[in-house]
Amino acid sequence: MRYLLTLLLLAAGCTAARAHGDSTQYLFPVRQVAGLYSANFGELRPGHFHGGVDIKTDGAVGKELVAVADGYVSRLSVAPGGYGRALYITLRNGHTAVYGHILRFRDDLEQRVDAERRRTRRNSVNLWFRPDEFPVAQGDVVARSGNSGSSFGPHLHFELRQTSTQRTLNTVRMGIIRPEDHIAPLMLGLRYAEVDTLDGIPVHGPLRSFELKKTADGCYRTAAAGPLEVGPRGYFVIEASDRRDGVYNRFGLYRVSLDIDGERRFEYRMDGFTFDRSRSCDAVSCYPLQSGARAEVLRLARLEGAPAEFYPTLRERGLVRVAPGSTHHVRIEAEDDCGNVSTLEFDIRGGDARLRPERDTTAVAVRRNRDALLRIGDEATLRIPAGALHESLFARPVRLYNPATGSGTVAVLSPAYRFLDSDTPLAGEVMLSLQLFVPEQTAPHVTLAVRNRRGKLVRLGGTYDAGRLTARIRTAGEWLAVADTVPPTVRPLFTPGGDLSRSGALRFRLGDNFSGIASYDLYVDGEWVPCDRYPMQGTLEYHFAGAPTHAEHSALLVVKDGCNNETRWEGTFRR
Repeated sequence: MRYLLTLLLLAAGCTAARAHGDSTQYLFPVRQVAGLYSANFGELRPGHFHGGVDIKTDGAVGKELVAVADGYVSRLSVAPGGYGRALYITLRNGHTAVYGHILRFRDDLEQRVDAERRRTRRNSVNLWFRPDEFPVAQGDVVARSGNSGSSFGPHLHFELRQTSTQRTLNTVRMGIIRPEDHIAPLMLGLRYAEVDTLDGIPVHGPLRSFELKKTADGCYRTAAAGPLEVGPRGYFVIEASDRRDGVYNRFGLYRVSLDIDGERRFEYRMDGFTFDRSRSCDAVSCYPLQSGARAEVLRLARLEGAPAEFYPTLRERGLVRVAPGSTHHVRIEAEDDCGNVSTLEFDIRGGDARLRPERDTTAVAVRRNRDALLRIGDEATLRIPAGALHESLFARPVRLYNPATGSGTVAVLSPAYRFLDSDTPLAGEVMLSLQLFVPEQTAPHVTLAVRNRRGKLVRLGGTYDAGRLTARIRTAGEWLAVADTVPPTVRPLFTPGGDLSRSGALRFRLGDNFSGIASYDLYVDGEWVPCDRYPMQGTLEYHFAGAPTHAEHSALLVVKDGCNNETRWEGTFRR
């Protein structure tokens, strides 16, 4: 009877797993969860598209993660940020399945990782395997779900990629992952900007906002009576979001289109991307608004450097041309990855041109397909390689004296230099060099910082040598040199000298004032041991191996921040 009951339970579990996916090819990747989601594929994130779906694990860690199809474990990676503990399965069908934010790998995989960490004395590792080393069959348990890496709560980040190109795929749109979703996207706002050129460089006018009204489920119009007055050439920006059944999370859009008088002029789709395209999210969005928004703010026109692959339909890059006095009908559609569609319809009328670009003698033309070198006196130099910008622009280099830091824990060493304002997204790295001289004892603690949109200083890194600070950076704004001389903080999450025989791990809380935790090394009884850091929780853990012996052990934890400040904690515990 017990044997029969076990078979029935296994069959029920298999049926439940297959119910969420394409049962002819894939299993659902996590067992014993409700099948709800917290993020979808292609969402606009700061500096990148979201490359997978985030599956809720019902607020818990330790759920079984299974191979979605036959294949082999081809890669394991462990890092404090990003995906944290991640597992990659190369499948026989030409795809690779990626599992992120894992708690623990399967025992044999965990042992391989532990051996490599001890061999290299490095907590972060990246291991690749041959097809014959760790083969897996569909349904095999490969790991347990967790909250590692840059994760704000327990969940599984799951991806499917084309193995040959590593192009990540929209699994919901492909029907592999099938959420319950009967909610059409929410249209939250509409904006319009005129655009013109000066010396072949785009000049954007100020964004004008229009209130929207919902007239029925999935149907919207502009609140103002009559047509919206627009210039002779411009583009629209739509602010929208999406919801799904059973959760309060916000999701990104799959498709947005623009029709003028029934003719499709612009269409954006998110079917997949290779990771060299990920930063193009800042070109797809209206970056000045997107960087502070909770919804998605999509520009319904293609920027110069935005990849054409995201735009299956594109006429005049999506720009809307309207003759003075003429009237046209506009229809904007927003579709989620489950096929729910919302529409916004309104009329526009051509008015007088308001945007008249004027030449600025302080501005320097920077063309995205050419290298550029900008200077502020002899003390600041910015090199912009071709392709580092999403769009050609006019730069206005300026020196700002006595910059306020907003922080009493770092020392300001230079004026602030602004070559590109904070509303300028970067497609690639630019190289900044600042000339400054600091005392010898301060030199190891010098770093480049940027003041973000909220006025807070953020470390960018860099190297100081022989009176120059140089850095390769991807964040525009007001750059300045600072010194961080404050060491990290270390607090044990146990009573020093206490008995930990009933605890599974040695735990610490780490903190830093500015430059962040850069490295950490733990020694138990004089031997280096691997440990895991959870930056979102601010904790560090070393998991005990073997049975307790109730003996006393020594512990030494050495923590360094990004500016070479070091803290050493020493103590004992019994286990």
